Amino acid sequence: MEHTSPTKIKCSVGITAYNEEANIGQLLQAMLDQRLYSVEISEIIVVASGCEDRTIDIVKEYMAKDPRIKLIVQECREGKTSAVNLFLQQAKEDICVLESGDTLPGEDSIEKMVRMFEDPQVGMTGAQKVPVNAPQHIIGYLSHLRLKLEHQLCLEIPRTGELIAFRKVFDRIPPDVAMDEAFVEALIIQRGMQVRYAPDAVVFNMGPETLGDFIRQRRRNFAGHLYLKDKYGYKVSSLENSRVLRIALEEIWSAIRLIYMLVALAGIEAFSRLLGAYDYYIKKETHVVWDMAWTTKEVKRPNPSSMERRSL
Repeated sequence: MEHTSPTKIKCSVGITAYNEEANIGQLLQAMLDQRLYSVEISEIIVVASGCEDRTIDIVKEYMAKDPRIKLIVQECREGKTSAVNLFLQQAKEDICVLESGDTLPGEDSIEKMVRMFEDPQVGMTGAQKVPVNAPQHIIGYLSHLRLKLEHQLCLEIPRTGELIAFRKVFDRIPPDVAMDEAFVEALIIQRGMQVRYAPDAVVFNMGPETLGDFIRQRRRNFAGHLYLKDKYGYKVSSLENSRVLRIALEEIWSAIRLIYMLVALAGIEAFSRLLGAYDYYIKKETHVVWDMAWTTKEVKRPNPSSMERRSL
């Protein structure tokens, strides 16, 4: 008997780009190298808006390598919403993936996001944002901390951005909308479908490196979300102050508990070393035959759920 392979879920990928010569090549290569099993990328459409660097030239080089890559050139930069609408006009598949040109997807992020559409109730999915800048300085640390809190929030109420996938149940986004991902959320929910968070699908991005850029980014995002709430009646999860405060307090308590544990560890270690010094210098005991720590003798297999929580 001949077995037919299951039908793959086809998707159109859209990439919005503005002067992305430093990243667009590796982004396109990452899309071509995606590990796909139940998903197929039919096309990759790059919308280059007002680019004054080598972005367009690099895209054309990749177009020669793979016919799925297409280019739309906007002579003037008209905002991301305008670029998204150009992508929607050209996308041929019912499932669309949208990614910013200054990010990189994980090696199987498209598979993990798009395969969720096997459930007909799912209308939109979003990846987990992971910053690549080092957390050693204060702004880098704040970027990591903010996205960690956002991840915890998304586990409760999905909130998408940077890399999203959605059903093409609309033709365009109003030009006055700045937060396109949030508006797509609103459209999907209005149509009775679900927004799902895909925490195992990651998208890497570079967080702001200066205080000015950090404030500028958060300021424009908050203003855009307030406009979306006032004009279109959609409130993103990050505007739910009580929920955000609770998650922040949980993080603060974790930090306080860590400090408490470090102090306790330091005290126990100091006391243990004092006893060890007494054994060696006073009792002349070197512990060649160990005084056994019996609670260490049975290695218990870790609980998968606790390992998962520890990795988050």
